[in-house]
Amino acid sequence: QVQLVESGGGAVQPGGSLRLSCSVSRSLIFSIYDMGWFRQTPGKERELVARIDNYFNPNYEDSVNGRFTISRDNNKQVLELQMNSLEPADTAVYYCNTVSPTTGRGISPWGQGTQVTVSS
Repeated sequence: QVQLVESGGGAVQPGGSLRLSCSVSRSLIFSIYDMGWFRQTPGKERELVARIDNYFNPNYEDSVNGRFTISRDNNKQVLELQMNSLEPADTAVYYCNTVSPTTGRGISPWGQGTQVTVSS
């Protein structure tokens, strides 16, 4: 079974930075999939904020473009998200997943996520 394990969340002040990491089990052939970071706040649907395809092309949701950077290491099967200039609106639980290239939805079973809290 595919396992996705997110880490790196925490509490920071506005303007701060965090680096999230997602380790993907070897039961998934990581290199062939589009991968993405999603986030969710209470009462809202999970939204895709950054994705990277299997050719390493990134794409970002408008509100994080220029502040977040997604990267992947196919050898280590690790997905990362560098988050700079964090804003209170970035507060959410962040999840990684494989991404359907047609729907933009997560495909694999969800991990536990990692909490990011931005406040002064």
